[in-house]
Amino acid sequence: MISFRKLAKASLILVYLVIVAGAFVRMTGSGMGCPDWPKCFGYYIPPTEASELEWEPNRVYKEGQVIIVNESLKVANTNFTTKNNFDTSNWVDYTKHDYAIFNPWHTWIEFINRLLGALAGLATLALALASLRYWKKQKSVTLLSWLVVFGMGFQGWLGATVVYSVLQPFKITLHMLMALVIVAFLLYLIFKVNKESKGISYDKTTLIIAIFALGLTLIQIILGTQVREFVDHQIDILGPNAKNLWLQDPTIQFYIHRSLSIGILLINGILAYRILKLNLGHLKIYWVLFILTLEIFSGIAMYYIDFPFGSQTLHLVLAAILFGVQFYLVLDAIKPRTNLKTS
Repeated sequence: MISFRKLAKASLILVYLVIVAGAFVRMTGSGMGCPDWPKCFGYYIPPTEASELEWEPNRVYKEGQVIIVNESLKVANTNFTTKNNFDTSNWVDYTKHDYAIFNPWHTWIEFINRLLGALAGLATLALALASLRYWKKQKSVTLLSWLVVFGMGFQGWLGATVVYSVLQPFKITLHMLMALVIVAFLLYLIFKVNKESKGISYDKTTLIIAIFALGLTLIQIILGTQVREFVDHQIDILGPNAKNLWLQDPTIQFYIHRSLSIGILLINGILAYRILKLNLGHLKIYWVLFILTLEIFSGIAMYYIDFPFGSQTLHLVLAAILFGVQFYLVLDAIKPRTNLKTS
C-alpha cells in the first residue's frame, strides 16, 4: 500500500502541474478555449475541428451538446436527430456569456488544464480516504485532508466562475491564490506525518525572519497578479505583437513589484546568512536562493527583452514553487528539534 506521505507528495505534484497548465493557458490566451464548464462545448472530449460545432442535417445530438450559430452558442435541450431544416425548438441560447469562438489549440490547452485539475482532485480524494487511518491518533491529519478535498471543489467552482465571467482578472487572481492555499495545506500534511529527524535546530529570530520573508513573497505574488492584469489589458488594447509597448506606461503596482524583488532578495540573503552562521540545518534555503535568482532573471527578461516566449509562465510557476519551499522552511523552523542558544 502506498504511504500517506507519498500520496500527499503525488497530490502536491499534480496541483503544481495544474498551476503550470493554468499559467500556460493564460500565456496562450486559451482561457475561453472551453466556453462552458465542466464539459467543453458540451463534450467530455472536446472537438478538434470547427465543423463538429456546425449544425448538420440528419445528425444525432445529445442534450447539452453545443453548436455555434451566427456567432452565438446554442445548446441542445434534449436528445434528437436533426432533419433537413434547422429547428429552433430543439435549441436554447447559452446564457452564461456571449463568447462563441472556437480555436482548436485553445480548446485543447484548456481541456488539458481541466483534465489535470480532475486528476489532482481524484488524488486529493484518495489522500483524504487514506487519512482515515490517522483518525484515532492524529485527527488533524484527517480533518485537513478532507479540507483539501473541499478546497479542490471550491477551486473547481472558482474555475467555472472564471469561465462564466469571460476571464475577469480579479477572479483569475483569486483562482491563483486558492491554488497556493491548497499547496500550503498539502505541504503541512507532508510535514505533519514526516517522522524523519533532519537535525534542524530551533532559533526564534530565524523563524521570525523566515515568516517575514514568506509574507513578502505572498505580497509580491499578489502584486504580480495585478501587474499581469495590467499587461492583459494592454494586450487587449495594443495587440499580442506589440510586446515592446505592454509595459511602456505601467501602473504604480509595477514599480512596487519591481522594487520589492530587491527587498525579498535581501531578506532571504540575511536569512541564509543566519542559517549558515548558526548551522541551523535548513538546507532548503539553497533552493530558496536558487529559485529566487531564476525568478528575478525571468522578470528582467520580460521587461528588457520584451516578454520572450514562456517567460510569463516561468515567472508565475517559479513564484508558486518559491512560496511552497519557503512555507515548508517556515514549518521546519517552527518545530524545534534541539534548542539553540544564541547571543
